[in-house]
Amino acid sequence: MTKTALLFGTTGLVGSYLLQELIESNVYNEINVFVRKETVIADKKVKVHIIDYGKIDDYDNLIIGDDLFCCLGTTVKNAGSKKATRKVDFDYPVKIAEIAKVNKVKKFLIVSSLGASTESNNFYLKSKGDMEKEIAKRNFDTFFALRPSLLLGKRKEFRLAESIGKILMQAFGWLLIGNLKKYRAIHAQDVAKAMVYLANNKYENSIIQSDKIKKLAKL
Repeated sequence: MTKTALLFGTTGLVGSYLLQELIESNVYNEINVFVRKETVIADKKVKVHIIDYGKIDDYDNLIIGDDLFCCLGTTVKNAGSKKATRKVDFDYPVKIAEIAKVNKVKKFLIVSSLGASTESNNFYLKSKGDMEKEIAKRNFDTFFALRPSLLLGKRKEFRLAESIGKILMQAFGWLLIGNLKKYRAIHAQDVAKAMVYLANNKYENSIIQSDKIKKLAKL
């Protein structure tokens, strides 16, 4: 059986790897990619839809398929304000989930963050925690929120603090053992591989911590 995948956030670090994983997978015969501006993807399985996230309801007829993958995310620096950041990290994913549920999409998988919590005092982590909670309320047949640690991989934009963190994590990550393993840096491609695995296999938990993501990527 072949399936239709829906992908939001394809231009980001995880999203770019995920698109390639979906293309290479024999499970999916159609991949609907949603982007803000014109993007050329040279693969016959891929259909590109240019959308305005602020008017997502206008595209509800396009959000139809089997497995929905959401890799949306930003930073306050890139978005320009906390309000704009909240839109990307919370408002858009929740609205997409609402439409997908109405359209009977069965599986919803989203990239969150290690430490995400509705009780967090950190703006970013609280937004991710709130997002997870709201999407879980939609009661999809299958819902997974992946919480990666510091992501490895080449971003299109340069982030100084993140680059320094990557160097330190790669040098000293081996010191994080036992319950601290989840704090080790993880490659974005591993997150992408784990998402495809979870979409096509049963797994007992809906919240997937970074160390578990790395294990799933190898299956």
